[in-house]
Order: sequence, then structure tokens, then C-alpha cells
Amino acid sequence: MFRDNAVRLAIAPIAWTNDDMPELGGGNTFEQCISEMALAGYEGSEVGNKYPRSPELLHRALELRGLSIASAWFSAFLTVRPYEETAEAFLAHRDFLHEMGAKVIVVSEQGRSIQGQMDTPLFAHKPVFTEADWAALAAGLSGLGRLAAEKGMTLVYHHHMGTGVQTAAEIARLMELTDPNEVSLLYDTGHLAFSGENPLEVLREHLPRIKHVHLKDIRPEVVQRVKAENLSFLQAVKAGAFTVPGDGCIAFGEIFAELAASPYTGWFVVEAEQDPALADPLEYAIKARRYIRENSGL
Repeated sequence: MFRDNAVRLAIAPIAWTNDDMPELGGGNTFEQCISEMALAGYEGSEVGNKYPRSPELLHRALELRGLSIASAWFSAFLTVRPYEETAEAFLAHRDFLHEMGAKVIVVSEQGRSIQGQMDTPLFAHKPVFTEADWAALAAGLSGLGRLAAEKGMTLVYHHHMGTGVQTAAEIARLMELTDPNEVSLLYDTGHLAFSGENPLEVLREHLPRIKHVHLKDIRPEVVQRVKAENLSFLQAVKAGAFTVPGDGCIAFGEIFAELAASPYTGWFVVEAEQDPALADPLEYAIKARRYIRENSGL
């Protein structure tokens, strides 16, 4: 289905150790995480909170297991802080990822975000950007995109639950406000479905801008509970709103077919933050790997 070597498959460490809630998977080590990724049949990883930040040490640990770094999350604060503050932190992040051989840099605007607030209802208090916020975000991302290009890298924007760029309309507005040569899009199936959007429609609308893909599923009964009980994003994660492809309700067949027929090259990253005490990371990594092989040929 996919062209030879056009797409590589990675998995995020958040299934083993959660950056936002370190108590989830607190006892899981970095070595266990990457060893189980390799055992489950993945080629790559994103960067988690237990990964060494020395490129030399990280390279060695990954090479022993046949893994590469696909990318890593970066929190921008372009709507609430001076651009220079975000740019300084971005440069250090960019240079680390460049040393690790990554080609894309995942960026999400955390100004006004509620995704990290344990008790703030996810849907009732979703942030909405002002015109000034949109202007600051677009200009700032364009600047960061130019900094990424200095190293031959691409900025991919991560739409995310609990932020000002969550819905299909908000994604479309950000794409309209930014230059395709400076800002690309990370396409996340799970966040779109959680938000109530149609992932396939969003894929078709923005396919030329998509340079990184997160494969994530949702459990619709948990999402309904999140809405009914006014739960926060972190509470939703702990309740099991997310799961791996093939274990939820998203129909990935058409998504895979659309991507296979497109010029897309790069990484597919399985990313499903769950409580590892309830969802064994290796078991779910294997489940996702098998499902993707059976439904995409990868």
C-alpha cells in the first residue's frame, strides 16, 4: 500500500511514562521503554521525560536497539510571552533534535492552555484565542519555522485538546494565517476524534501541509463520560479516553488509504497516553503494531 521506505513507524514513550503526570509509569525505566518499543517492532521513538539529553548517550542506547528519534514535543508560549523567550528555548530544542537526526519539530502553543490543569473541565473551559492571540501565534510560528529551516528541519504544529488550536475550524484558520514554507501540520487522529471532528475530512483538507502523523484512537464511552462529568484533559487520560489504533472507534482504513495515495513521507507515530498500570505498554504496542500491519501493509 505504501511506497517502499516512504513511511517509517515509531511509537511515543508516553504509554510507558507520562510527561504531564509523572506518577503514571513512574517505575518504568528509559531502558525498559525503548527495549519494549524495539521488541514490539517499531523503528523510532519520540522523546520522553526519562530520555537522556546527551545526544551521545541517547544515540548509543537507541542504536543498540535499532531505533531512531522521530521528533519531540516543544511548548510555545507565543500568545502570552515575548517571542524572544520562546525562540531561545526553541533553538536549544532544535539543536538537540538536529543532533539526533530528526527532521521535524513538534510545536504546540501552550499559552492559555488548560491541558495540564487537573481540575479544569476540558470542554466547558476550552480556551478561545482573541484576534491579538492569533496574530501573535501566526507571527511567532513563522519565526520559529524559519529557525527550523536553518537546520533543514520543518516545524509541525500539533493541534491539541484543551488549547486554542483544537477544532477543525481553528486548524484551518492557523493554516490560512501561516506560510506553508514556514509552518506545517502534525495530524493527530485521536485529538480530532476527541474534539468531535471527522479525522478523514481534516486529512483531506490539509494533506499537503501534513508532515508528521500521530496515530491515536479513542474510547467513545469514556469521551462521553468526560463531557457528562465535566472532566479535565488529565482526568480523561487517566480514565482511558485514549487508546491505540484498532482498540477504539476510529476507522483507520480510509485514513491509511488516503495517506498511501498521497506524496506523504515521514513518520507515523503511535501515541496513546494511558495509565500503564491499567494498559500494559508492551501489550498495547504489539496490538497497535499488528493492527497497522494488517490494515496498512506497513
